[in-house]
Amino acid sequence: TPEAVLPFLNERALYQFQWGFRKQGRSLDDFLIWARQELRPILRRMLDLAAKDNILRPQACYGYWKAAGDGNDLVLFEEDGTTEAARFSLPRQPRADGECIADFVRDINDPVRDVVGLQVVTVGQKASDIARDWFEENRYQDYLYLHGLSVEMAEAMAEYTHKRIRAELGFSAEDAREMDTLLQQGYRGSRYSFGYPACPRLEDQAPLLRLLGAERIGVSLTDGDQLHPEQSTSALVVLNHHAKYFTV
Repeated sequence: TPEAVLPFLNERALYQFQWGFRKQGRSLDDFLIWARQELRPILRRMLDLAAKDNILRPQACYGYWKAAGDGNDLVLFEEDGTTEAARFSLPRQPRADGECIADFVRDINDPVRDVVGLQVVTVGQKASDIARDWFEENRYQDYLYLHGLSVEMAEAMAEYTHKRIRAELGFSAEDAREMDTLLQQGYRGSRYSFGYPACPRLEDQAPLLRLLGAERIGVSLTDGDQLHPEQSTSALVVLNHHAKYFTV
């Protein structure tokens, strides 16, 4: 339910980056105090509207695969650890000790396999449909509020699912206690979404969706390799404690 995902909602990102409210000379702390007073009522109104008409429908599917690194390729295996299930060719930073996601799992020649998670989440198509309806009805402000909330609720669902993966694999004790810190990668490993520098190829989402059976939650890939519904995200979840975001 949306209520279960709400603790993972990044309110600062919602207010500043989605809804476009500026600090206007205030310190961040003062801005957040102001936002809690002035903007949380708007958030609550939008959440109430969404609940009444079942607009936000967060869903996820995730799973685990045995994995190894083969040069710059991250290779996923079937349960036997030898039959290749998928292969992701990933970029490496162009320097002598440059990083690549494939470095964060054991080498393919190692007899022991690591485990990586795959996840895909969505808030569903209705959020996009209603937002478009409101835009056409000249309800521009509500359109902006709903669109921004949908984007951040998809991100919150991704965080929620990622936390479940860490818990199921036994790493939740390494999570930051404070939610603000947690949302700034305050946990073991990293979640790499396609389209970002470390894994830029959007078309690589096709094998991920296939392995997860993402059609179960209504997620598919468009001809342009974008996820449908629009407010959906997919990711590779790597548990190596050295795995953090990097640019290429």
